[in-house]
This record gives sequence, structure tokens and C-alpha cells, in this order.
Amino acid sequence: MNQPMGSSYEAWRPVLEKVLEQLVRDIKAYNQKEKDATGENAYEHLIYRVKGTASMEEKCQRKGLPVTAKSALHDIHDAIGLRIVCRFLSDIDRNLRLLRAIPGCTIIQEKDYVHNVKPNGYRSYHLILRLEEPFPDVEGNNPGIFYAEVQLRTIAMDSWASLEHEMKYKKSIRNPELIGQELKRCADELAACDLSMETIRKLIRENG
Repeated sequence: MNQPMGSSYEAWRPVLEKVLEQLVRDIKAYNQKEKDATGENAYEHLIYRVKGTASMEEKCQRKGLPVTAKSALHDIHDAIGLRIVCRFLSDIDRNLRLLRAIPGCTIIQEKDYVHNVKPNGYRSYHLILRLEEPFPDVEGNNPGIFYAEVQLRTIAMDSWASLEHEMKYKKSIRNPELIGQELKRCADELAACDLSMETIRKLIRENG
């Protein structure tokens, strides 16, 4: 029987944090291997969290799901969230390859907003990971199945997304259409910079 979320979701936090810690260890381990092999990090920085109860309750309601721990941990797949911020566009593909190689990790969904840009200019690569871990899950399976959302972005994409997110929640902005147009223009300019930086990187490698 489904339980109301509240404390029942919070009761899963220690397990979710263990799953997250293992995934972070795996990502940091492949980053170190890449650095040892190539002299370059696979990414610039890594951000991660377990979604809070209030935020998860709101998402269940928005999706028309029962506000239960089962909805949060089985039907919704971002209780665990990570953002991998890369220096170059090609590092997104590099991290995709490395994520696929993590034992017990399967990519079950991909959304490519790098090549299929959202109308507002948003760019990112989103993944849902299915993780098999040595803990019982919300359905009683052991080993358990847990899920994590991963967002892969360049530094430029991440900077734009952070500013756009902040402005979107400022209710008193005048001329929101104009602001939206300017944000889209900035997103396109930053995307052009990403392409230029990728070209410069290739030139340095070819002539180094």
C-alpha cells in the first residue's frame, strides 16, 4: 500500500545518499583515470544533490501522481540529481562514454538539448541512469534499482542556465518578451563561443 510521502520519503534519504555517494565515487574515479591517461580532466566540476521532500511533493502533484515514496523513487527518476559541467563540447560525448562504462549503470533515457535546442535557447544533455545497488529499493527488490538524473553542460551553457533560471522567477520583470529575446540571443552567442573554443582546442592539439 502506498504511504503518504512526508517522513516516508525522508526515511529513504540515507539510502539515496549512499547511492549518490557511490555514483560520485565512480565519476571521480573515471575522471582521475582520464587525467592520468591524457593529462586532462573529463569535466570541470561536479554538482549533486538528493531532492528535498517539498520539491518532490510538488513534482508528484504536478505530474498527477500519488504523493508517495513509491511515486518519488519509482515513477519519478530525479530523486538523485547530478550536473557534470565540462570545458568543451566534445567533453560531453567523452563523459557519456565514461558513464556508460560504469558497472551496474544503464542509461535508460537521453534528451539531447545540445543539438535540439529548446525555443528559449536552453542547451544541455539530460540522462536518466538506472542503478543497481546492494540496498533494498522501494518495491522490496534486493539488490535494489535506483534512478538518477544527470545533466551534462559546458561552462557557458551552465552559466546561461543559472542566469535564466534566476530571471525566470523574478515576477516583477517588465517586458518579459524582450528579456526572453535577449536571453535567446545570449544563448546563441555563447553556443558560438563553445564552437570556437572547440576549434581552438583542436588546433592546439594538432600543432602542439
